[in-house]
Amino acid sequence: MQNLVTVFGGSGFVGTQVVRQLAKAGWRIRVAVRNPSLGYAMRLHGDVGQIDVVQANIRDRDSVARALEGATASVNLVGVLYEAGRQGFQAVHVDGARTVAEVAAAEGVTRVVQMSALGAAADSASKYARTKAEGEAAVRQVRPDAVVVRPSIVFGPEDGFFNKFASMAQVSPVLPLIGGGTTRFQPVFVGDVGKAIARMVTDSAAAGQTYELGGQAVFTFRELMQLMLAETGQRRLLLPVPFGVAGMLGALGDVMAMVLPPPVTSDQVTLLRSDNVVSGSLPGLPELGITPTTLEAVLPTYLYRYRRGGQYADQEARAVAGGHA
Repeated sequence: MQNLVTVFGGSGFVGTQVVRQLAKAGWRIRVAVRNPSLGYAMRLHGDVGQIDVVQANIRDRDSVARALEGATASVNLVGVLYEAGRQGFQAVHVDGARTVAEVAAAEGVTRVVQMSALGAAADSASKYARTKAEGEAAVRQVRPDAVVVRPSIVFGPEDGFFNKFASMAQVSPVLPLIGGGTTRFQPVFVGDVGKAIARMVTDSAAAGQTYELGGQAVFTFRELMQLMLAETGQRRLLLPVPFGVAGMLGALGDVMAMVLPPPVTSDQVTLLRSDNVVSGSLPGLPELGITPTTLEAVLPTYLYRYRRGGQYADQEARAVAGGHA
């Protein structure tokens, strides 16, 4: 096996794929998570003894140092979609990212990969996007050779996008289209993101690069909802919601975020005012030798759970049709 890589946030949706790909490439992996008891299954993604799970919080420098001790590479995937308590955008996206980079430099880590987001910009009206950009800058100030990765919406079996709206459609006859649903996205498959980050760790040519990861096609928010409904066999009213009204709903979500995951926050409404597609001026999946996986190839593999009849929905439909023949 090759040297040791520490993956912060490695038990999450993207992290699981990153760990799996790094294990395939022969790395020893240390998965650093806030609650190790929730990451016990990570060891199953590699050979016996190849993957270890340790406690670390990127807001705690000492725990970061312990997680990076002896490591040759570091991958920081930790991020939050909304602020709740001490898990704020500044604390996680900026201060935490800087801490990982500083400790990595002190420990002699040779490769640093920082997860950001498509749309990260220092002048963004969204605090999420703004702090993502500030985090990039903080990391690069310490480690100019750090690799920055900016994915669009990431989809896959455990995603928080299609699953969220498919679940909502099971109980609500209406799905909101914030801003009319015209915001454009370029969804990227979680497996492709995992492969990409594993190659960034391994390939010395990636040092100092910023990668934008998007899928093969661009969709509006309305089109994504239509795809989801088609896969789940549901008919729901897609209701345009003006940004002003959505902002008020987001304000309620800000309050809700203190106790449970909100349906939408005011900052997320702000994010939806801008498209989320690759610029074309930075390298992406093709430059890493990866052909983007299409939405249409993956959505049926997990959205079937929201159909009536689940994975047997087609057989059920045929049985009903046969009964009427």
